[in-house]
Amino acid sequence: MRSEQHARSLGSVGIWAPSSLWAQEGDGLPDAVAELGELGFGTVWLGNGPDMMDLAATALAATERITVATGIVNIWVHSPEDVAAAFHLAEKRHPGRLLLGLGNGPREATQWAMSPYRELTQYLDHLDAAAVPAEARVIAAVGPRMLALSAARSRGAHPFLITPEHTALARTTLGPEPLLAPEQKVVLESDPSTARAIARQALDFYLSKRGYATNLRRLGFSEEDLSHGGSDRLIDATVAWGDPDTVRARINEHHQAGADHVAIQLLTWQTDSPNRTDRHLPRAHYRRLAAALADAADGQADRWRSTERAECR
Repeated sequence: MRSEQHARSLGSVGIWAPSSLWAQEGDGLPDAVAELGELGFGTVWLGNGPDMMDLAATALAATERITVATGIVNIWVHSPEDVAAAFHLAEKRHPGRLLLGLGNGPREATQWAMSPYRELTQYLDHLDAAAVPAEARVIAAVGPRMLALSAARSRGAHPFLITPEHTALARTTLGPEPLLAPEQKVVLESDPSTARAIARQALDFYLSKRGYATNLRRLGFSEEDLSHGGSDRLIDATVAWGDPDTVRARINEHHQAGADHVAIQLLTWQTDSPNRTDRHLPRAHYRRLAAALADAADGQADRWRSTERAECR
C-alpha cells in the first residue's frame, strides 16, 4: 500500500492515549472520538489495556470515518483467537476502519525467558490462520529485526518512544511502501523546567525497560542520558515541548524523515501522574493543537513523497 493510501485511511496525524484515559471518558467516549474526527485527526490510537478491544468497538461506532488503531495489543496478554474474533466483528460492522497494532508489552515472570520475536511470529501465524489480513495489522517495531518483520508480515510499523532520526532509519529498513506511524510525545508547555518535569513523569516507566533503553542507546544516548528520568538531551529529543507551532515543527520532521502518519501522545501533569484519580483525555489541548496541525503535516508528507521516497525505490 502506497503512502497516499496510508494518508487517506489514517490521516497524517492521529491521537494516541492509554486505554485507561479513553475508558475514563465513560459515556462521553463517543463524543470525544467524534470531536477528534471533526478537529481533523485521522486516527485514534488506544494504548495497551485489558478492555482495549471493547473500547475500540465503542470508538468505531462513534463516527463513520475515523480509523481506530490499537497501540498495542499485548501479545502476552491477549490471545490471538480473541483478537481475531474482535477484529472480524469490527470488520463486519465498520469495514476497513480497525487497525491492529501488535507488540511485546508487559509480561509475567514465567514468560521472561521466551523470545519476543518468536512469540510474535507465532502470534502472526495464528492471525493468518484466522484470516486476519496482514494489511489490517502493524507491529510495534523499533529494532532492525522487528522492523523487517513488520514489513514482511504486516502493513508496517508503529514505533514508540523514538526520534525523527529513528524515523529516517526505520524508513530505510522498511523500504518505501510499508506504513510508518511513529508515536510522538508532546507537552504543550513553553517553560523548560515544567515541560521536562512533565515529560520525565511519563518517561520514567519506559526508561527502565530493556527494549526501549536498548533502542535509545542505539540512537546514541548514554547511560547517563537514561538515568534519573532522562537527561535534558534525551527529553528534548524524544518529547516535543513548547507551543503548538513548535510541536508542528517536530511532526514535520517525522514526515520529512519518512513517516506516513504521526500518533501524538499529549502529556500533562494530570494525564500522566500515577497518583491522580481524576485522569482524563486532555481535550482542550487537542483543540489547541488542531489548528496548527491542520495542513502542515500533509504538505510535508507530500513533499517527502515527491523527493525522498523516489530515492528509496
